[in-house]
Amino acid sequence: MLVMKTASAYRSIVVLTGAGVSAESGVPTFRDENGLWHNHRIEDVATPEAFERNPKLVWEFYSARRRGAFSVRPNEAHRALAAFSRFCETKGLEFTLVTQNVDGLHETAHMQAGAALPLTMHGRLRESRCTRCERVFPDETIYEVGELPQSPCCRKLLRPHIVWFGEMPHFIPEIENKLEGCELFVTIGTSGNVYPAAGFLMQAKRAGATTICLNKERIPQDRYVDQHLEGAATQLVPEFFKCPA
Repeated sequence: MLVMKTASAYRSIVVLTGAGVSAESGVPTFRDENGLWHNHRIEDVATPEAFERNPKLVWEFYSARRRGAFSVRPNEAHRALAAFSRFCETKGLEFTLVTQNVDGLHETAHMQAGAALPLTMHGRLRESRCTRCERVFPDETIYEVGELPQSPCCRKLLRPHIVWFGEMPHFIPEIENKLEGCELFVTIGTSGNVYPAAGFLMQAKRAGATTICLNKERIPQDRYVDQHLEGAATQLVPEFFKCPA
């Protein structure tokens, strides 16, 4: 593989991952080819308005997503990023992993490697939030069809701790601060269609970072990419993020 440098040559690195990383573990992508789930548009089960209108349907959708995500394991790409994160900690390098994925596979790999957890900008499937006081709880329950969970704090309706369409992603100020100071920005397995994450590449490039895209196909922001490496994440990531001996 021809690359300008491996990631370890930089002192400040930001990585953005998307569904393409977890798809190789067997996690279904957020949208199928029709953008439908059981004949419902994704927007009908992933917005605040959808939850207000039909919380039973939304919980059925996210219980199905939990069932799918909890049955799989981190793949070589997850593990390589976790190992590299731990390597950076030991060498005094600054490494920030930002993920759009909610499946928890990055977190599992990072905990196994003893590395700092990633910034989960779209939330976590393994958590729920009280609709009254906003308290977040660990929650891996697969709720039965029609079951509506209540929070242990206020005995009010729980919602998935997921960022829905129309809501502000988590950690944005922290992410933007990291982008302003990074020397290397790498985007992996993303479509480049979901904002604000789709704008991170441009932000990093304008701040002077070297930009790399590891993906199976080109993305809309390709003009901001210094080098595009095409292929599967499980092949590209372990090589590019190889920890020096």
